[in-house]
Amino acid sequence: MKNITVEELKQKIDSGEKINLIDCREPHEYAEANLGGKLVPLGKIQTMQIEDIEDLKDEEVIVHCRSGQRSMMACMMLDQLGFTNTYNVVGGILAWHEKFGATK
Repeated sequence: MKNITVEELKQKIDSGEKINLIDCREPHEYAEANLGGKLVPLGKIQTMQIEDIEDLKDEEVIVHCRSGQRSMMACMMLDQLGFTNTYNVVGGILAWHEKFGATK
């Protein structure tokens, strides 16, 4: 697992780079605000219900949550499940809001 800042993430998004963004929060949090990533709650990752993202094991996978804690846990678990290139968004959606304002 590596870390990525919200500034680095925004730069990737703005440049049109294809990214695999995973939001590991709960559905109600995702409904309130999201960055357009695929919703895979931490609980699903913990119980190894990762069929939806299994094909991303060898690709860069960027994981975010509200503050960066759950996404750090998600990255560590994904690493254990054979993912080779995970990134934790430092500060999560809170840092994004602070830096760039509201999301979708």
